[in-house]
Amino acid sequence: MTIAPPQPAVPTRRDFWPRQAWRRDRTSMAPRPIVLGAVAAGVVAALTLQVTVVGLGYVLTGTVVAVAVFATRRTMPTATQAAAILGALALLAVLSVRGAGWLAAVCVALSWVVGSFALVGGRTWTGLAAGSFALWFTPLRVVRWTRRGARRWHATGTVPVGRVFGVAAMTVVLLLVFGSLFAGADAGFAALLGRAAPTVHVSNPFGRFVLGVLVCGGTLGAAYLLRRTPRVDALAPRPGHPVARWEWAIPLALLDLLFLGFVAVQLTVLFGGNTHVLTTADLTYAEYARQGFWQLLAVTALTLLVIAVAVRKASRVEVADRVLVRVLLGLLCGLSLVVVASAIHRMSLYESQYGYTRLRVTVLVTELWLGLVFVLLIVAGVRLSGRWLPRAVLASAVGGVLLVAAIDPDAYVARKNVERFGDTGRIDVSYLGSLSVDAVPALDRLPEPERSCALYRLDRQVSGESEWYEYNAARSRAKELLAAHPVRSCE
Repeated sequence: MTIAPPQPAVPTRRDFWPRQAWRRDRTSMAPRPIVLGAVAAGVVAALTLQVTVVGLGYVLTGTVVAVAVFATRRTMPTATQAAAILGALALLAVLSVRGAGWLAAVCVALSWVVGSFALVGGRTWTGLAAGSFALWFTPLRVVRWTRRGARRWHATGTVPVGRVFGVAAMTVVLLLVFGSLFAGADAGFAALLGRAAPTVHVSNPFGRFVLGVLVCGGTLGAAYLLRRTPRVDALAPRPGHPVARWEWAIPLALLDLLFLGFVAVQLTVLFGGNTHVLTTADLTYAEYARQGFWQLLAVTALTLLVIAVAVRKASRVEVADRVLVRVLLGLLCGLSLVVVASAIHRMSLYESQYGYTRLRVTVLVTELWLGLVFVLLIVAGVRLSGRWLPRAVLASAVGGVLLVAAIDPDAYVARKNVERFGDTGRIDVSYLGSLSVDAVPALDRLPEPERSCALYRLDRQVSGESEWYEYNAARSRAKELLAAHPVRSCE
């Protein structure tokens, strides 16, 4: 009997994701409606989305992508998914209303996070973070998924997708050729054709083609994630082993005492305001505000870290343990709220003394949002359950950004500085000119020559013509105002 020599083990192909989080897929096939919907999304993006222009194209592309991903699925989205989809589209819709580039960047980034949550879900911090990057790990899976679907279409005798694209391309070419000939033969028909056909001016065709391909591939990846969803929460670290009560209670108690001592000693600093600044040597309003802000950031990081460690290490089996966790962590969050109030007070003093800027308003809004996060942490501590906390924080971030968009920060900053100019006669027109077109209605109320100096750069931004898919309400309003009251020379 001959024994065959052992064969060398064939190394298995590694994956970025553990198998318990995202199993390999060798059988699923992409349905035809999903592929056609993804192609349609890519075409819409290539024709209407101008990445460098804050306008309507973003929400148009986002809507087509959402329809292609969710409407081609047999099951209806859950209530949570529907809310996330509406939140993501609402964030993209801000770009058709406000013209601030920094606000547009925040809305697009947060829309990506919320849209990823609609696809893969997530109840833990790790799950939300991993879900935001899940789409980047889909290309190879999507290629195999689409290839298997194409094989099934050929096997079932249906019309190949390539034939469909070929017929569509031939139809477009025929319509363009004969339409242009008929338009050249009759002016009335040319006018009718111009009114009936939507105007789409395609600049940088290669860049538009690349953008369309990326959006098409991203739509296919999103559809795949919705149907083969990874278990992102499986990547979260496992619950820690509880330790003895004294091992976690003593550090928390001492930390609370430290916070109490800080608040007690620094009451004059926290709420001293103008008196403290004026009576303290070498202390400016800038130092006073920045000190409170960095204290807030440090307290926030410390509180989140302490809560994360305490939740993993503190035992909550006995009643005494649960009461002690509530008291110690609740006191820590409550003292953190005092520092939040102090930082907000300091920033208000800073703004009243030196005026409003985009950065100062953003810092103030961030502080208010962090205060809300502390309140959510207190509620989680009282309930001794934080499973809902990551989603609540994400929802509060979406609501906060939409609220900021409703407030219109650039217009708010301009309005406050115009009012301050009327009271003090001091104004920084060079800074106001660096704001977005959202500030034009407020800056238009300035007297000359301050008005022209503040609006000179903004007037050049809105001077050109734009396509219908680049529409932006703030830019359109600014163009109307500046056309009615032209900008003069800045002396």
